[in-house]
Formats: sequence, C-alpha cells, structure tokens
Amino acid sequence: MGMGKAHYFTNQLLVAMPSLNDPNFSQTVTLICEHSDKGALGIVINRPMEMRLGEVLEQLSLEARDPVVADWPILRGGPVHPDRGFVLHRPTGHRWDSSLDVSEQLQVTTSRDILESIARGDGPQEGLMALGYAGWEAGQLEEEVLGNSWLTVPCDESLLFSVPFEQRWGAAARLLGIDPSRLSHLSGHA
Repeated sequence: MGMGKAHYFTNQLLVAMPSLNDPNFSQTVTLICEHSDKGALGIVINRPMEMRLGEVLEQLSLEARDPVVADWPILRGGPVHPDRGFVLHRPTGHRWDSSLDVSEQLQVTTSRDILESIARGDGPQEGLMALGYAGWEAGQLEEEVLGNSWLTVPCDESLLFSVPFEQRWGAAARLLGIDPSRLSHLSGHA
C-alpha cells in the first residue's frame, strides 16, 4: 500500500455516529467501494427494502431458477441514482463487463451480465444487491470523518454476507471495540 492511499477509506466500513441524524444515513453502515482525490462512492449495507431480487430480475425480463436467489433482499444503497443496481460479491474468477475491485476478497459489479448469471444459478454464491449509492465530493468524506460523523473500521466480509441487517450497525461498532449501547455518550466533543 503506497503512502498516497493511506488516508483513503476504500474497503472500510463507515459506522454512522448517533449524532448523525440525516435520515438517509442514521444508524447506517456503509462500505466504501471507491475513494480517491476525486471523491468517494459507498453502498449502505444495512437498509433492506421491501423488494426482492426476483422483482428486479423480472423488470429485466430475467427469471431466477432458484427461489432462494429470487428471495435475496434488495438494499437501499444510498440516495444517489436509486435506479442503478450494485451487486457486492466475492470474486468468482469470472470477468464481468463492469466490475470494481474493492479488495482482493470483494468486488462490486454494475453490469447486467452478473444478474443474468445469478438468475441462471452460476453467479456468485454470496452477494448483496443494492439500489443506489452514497457519493461524496473530493475531500468531503475526509472532512465528515474528522468531524465525527462517522467511525471507520476495515471491512469484515462476514458483516456483508452473514450478519442479519438489523444487527450490522451494532456489529460494526463492536469491530471498533465499542459497545453500541454506549455510543450515544460519545457524540459531541468531550
């Protein structure tokens, strides 16, 4: 890892502080997929919608062969482009049309080919689908972290793929060694 990347938060989880009361981000955990001097892109990983993957596939004239796949929950990934789909998944060895490597263990793919694969049953076994994303302009995320809106912690994939959505905020706080019930006492500067 070069010196230049040290202050970027790619592959980190942002844990919303209790003082962050923007309704889009209150008690959220956001995976930063890309962060550079141009800004950052993140996906909120703990806001399930009523929608299921089967409905998204249907809109694309695709059908899931496996009912388990059709029942994948869809997440509200953030307020920007809520019509765009993002699949967070472990690398499969397959090259998709449009993928971004978040880390060696994690990719985010935005192209239709991965959904065709998932529908057929030969796509990634573990994944999350989100609609929309969170975006930050150049320097904005760094400022918000310095301003105590967010705590950051290196991504733990189990949080993406196996922890129930409603437990993710607390689990991410615990990765930082913080008891979530005590977080409310930490807001504001001592």
